[in-house]
Amino acid sequence: MRLPIIKHLNEFVKENDVDYIEEAIAVIENLAEAKGIKDEELEVMGELISNMYGALEVQKLINEEGMSDKDALNAFMKRVQGAVN
Repeated sequence: MRLPIIKHLNEFVKENDVDYIEEAIAVIENLAEAKGIKDEELEVMGELISNMYGALEVQKLINEEGMSDKDALNAFMKRVQGAVN
């Protein structure tokens, strides 16, 4: 996951709607099942999906927990880093 991408997606959601991200995830997941997709392409798709789900989690922290954008991003990244270690 990359914080700059999640931040960018977070701004997109603010200007538009979270439904766009959810629909994009569905499209990419479906595309990943297509015949002839190479491993490198699957890796890129997985990274995109991962960042999109990260943005959804950040939005959840903002909307449900009332966190600021910065606090939500920091809390999410700490959680991710804790899961990796």
